[in-house]
Order: sequence, then C-alpha cells, then structure tokens
Amino acid sequence: MSVFDVLKERRFIEQLTHEEEIKNALANDKITFYIGFDPTADSLHVGHFLTIMAMAHMQRAGHRPIALMGGGTGMIGDPTGKTDMRKMLTIEQIDHNVNCFKKQLSSLIDFSDDKALIVNNADWIRNLNYIDFLREIGVHFSVNHMLAAECFKSRMEKGLSFLEFNYMLMQANDFLELNKKYNCIMQLGGNDQWSNIIAGVELIRKTQSKPAYGMTFSLLTTSEGKKMGKTEGGAVWLDPEKTTPYEFYQYWRNVDDKDVEKCLALLTFLPMDEVRRLGALEGSDINNAKEVLAYEVTKIIHGQQEAEKAQEAAKALFGGAAEGGSIPTTEIKPDEFGEGIDILTLLTKCSLIASRSEGRRLIQQNGIKLNDAKIDSFDYFVTKNDFIDGKIKLQKGKKIFHHVKLA
Repeated sequence: MSVFDVLKERRFIEQLTHEEEIKNALANDKITFYIGFDPTADSLHVGHFLTIMAMAHMQRAGHRPIALMGGGTGMIGDPTGKTDMRKMLTIEQIDHNVNCFKKQLSSLIDFSDDKALIVNNADWIRNLNYIDFLREIGVHFSVNHMLAAECFKSRMEKGLSFLEFNYMLMQANDFLELNKKYNCIMQLGGNDQWSNIIAGVELIRKTQSKPAYGMTFSLLTTSEGKKMGKTEGGAVWLDPEKTTPYEFYQYWRNVDDKDVEKCLALLTFLPMDEVRRLGALEGSDINNAKEVLAYEVTKIIHGQQEAEKAQEAAKALFGGAAEGGSIPTTEIKPDEFGEGIDILTLLTKCSLIASRSEGRRLIQQNGIKLNDAKIDSFDYFVTKNDFIDGKIKLQKGKKIFHHVKLA
C-alpha cells in the first residue's frame, strides 16, 4: 500500500494540487517534502501534532521530510485564520522558540543519517535584499489574485497590514529555496495553508519549469467543527512543562464519543482494522477505546513510561484511590501559605481558574471540590488542617484534578 493510500484511508488528505502526479511520485519515487512551523510559542501544540503524524507516515514509507523552522517568516506572522495581527516577537524570542521546536521534533521524527532535515528559513530571509526579492519573486504575483485568496479575504474587513501581505511571497520563496537546495518537490500543511501552498507550487513551476506539488490535511476538529486542542486553561501543548503528561492523557481520555475513531486514525499508528473496531464500540464500552487513544497518543509524545504513569493515575483517581504521582501538583512555600489561604487564591495559584469571577461561578455551580467535598462558599479558608498525608486534592468539574503540597 502506497503512503498516499495510507494517508487517504486515515482521512488526512483534504486537497491536492496534482492528484495523479502525486500518487505516482509517492508510489514510485522517494521524494523530499517539507512542512513549515512558525515559532509563535515555545512549544508545539496538538494542532501541529496532526501534521507531524503525516510527516512520520511519509518517512516510514521512505520519503525524506524537511521540518522548516520559520525563524524568518515568524518575524512577520501568518495572517491565515487570524482576525487580528499576530503579536510581534523579538529575534531572541523567535530563536528560543525555534530551539524548543527542534528539540520536540527530534523525539518524533528520525533525523539520523540524513533521513530528515531541520532547516531554518532565517538563513535566507533575514539577510534578504528587498529590491532583489521584489524583482525576482514579487514579479510573479498578481495582487488581484492574492486578494482573492481565502487567507487574505477574511482579513479585508478588519484590515490587513502590508507586513502580513508579504507572508505569502515569503512562504512561496521558502518552497523555491528548498527546491533548489534539496530537490524538495512537495509542501504539506493544514488545510488553512492551501493558498500559501499553491503560491509556492506555481512559483516553482513558473521559474524552474519543474514539477512541484502541494497537499493539505484536514484540521483537527471535533464532530461539531470546533478546533481540537483547546481547554479552559488554554492550548494543549506537547511540552510536559506546559501541559503535563497526565493532563495530556486526560484530554484524549475525555474526547467526545463521536471523535474517537477519527482521533485514533489520525493520531496513532494502530492498524485501521483495530481503529475501526474500537471506533464501533458503543455505550460504556467506548471508554475502553478512549483509554487506548489516550495511552497511544501520550506514548508517542511523552514516551511509554509517562503514558503508563498517566494511565495509572487516571485509573487510581476514578477508582477512588487518588494515588498516582503524575497528577499535576503545585508546591507552595510555607511562608507563602502562612496561616492559610482563601480558596479562590489557591485555585488561581494552581492555574485552575483564569479569574476570581470564574472561580465564584464554578463554586456557585458546585464545580469545585477539596478532598472530595464540595466547596459551597467563596470565602472558604484553606488551612494546614486540610492537608491529608501532606497534600490537598482539588477537583474542578468532573475531570480536572490537582494536588497541592507545601514545599
């Protein structure tokens, strides 16, 4: 089975520039392809994970991935899917984020013996001569055509800066640079990148008279069409310091029943027969499929040991034992704790609420527990008497657990 058929069966593929040519190239050649990662934060998140899985499937089939770090394009910011201009980052922030991305990708893709490359577009963008760039690259782009692209159309009402308007040209030029240096002939990305990918494909075909292709993937969304990877606390990150392995596991353990089969297909390497079997489970049995999903995805990102710890912690909690060392824990210094601390301040320190008003609302709705007892007062004062075996167990809603210890 060609990797094209694998990606199709697992429902990765959304759009293709030249379907028959792509099928033929993936079945009969070993190609070099790339996926771009703009370093807008110091960690990759769940949205990136889907494209990384596609990259891994391609590599397993013998094709060579290039992970392109956006050390140059990150200085502009991609307007795609954004209602406002991205926050401008300093060069130091961008370089730090690039290094974080490299470290995370190295545990997911095999970069040994030239099997994959990490390249940074800062190498050619930061020293660009703008006049030369306009004469060599800009001349091939029609402003009318660009404004018709979905990534720009959605921004026209609120305003599109000229800075961001350059982004499509920069990304197209990235593809051209990789084509010249590494014979990279295909760009992969999320479906929101379609306009940018087409721009690069057309630029290579015009200027080099060579084949170039684009493929986009479905964005990771729920059955209701909402983007996955968001929680009340923010994004679900791949960095264990930002989203602990236990929180990561719990996110996948709690996906909607309708999304289980899709997530198993896209985010694990389980055979599709097993994916379909698990996805077909009904009633309480679907929880078994969710546990498999949570374990497999956590194992890929954080390793088998952390996946097992997260699984044990979840089972212990839901079994009433409340053991398991990988439950998120906040340590508070004794002098900071003093004689005690009010519940809203404690919830804030543990990052369980974004504001005191959110905490009040949750308490009103019986959504906060301390050591399995519901908190019914905004003024509840937590003291050292609340510690059991050196810790306090906080619970937010039905699914979020947290431990507090004195440092």
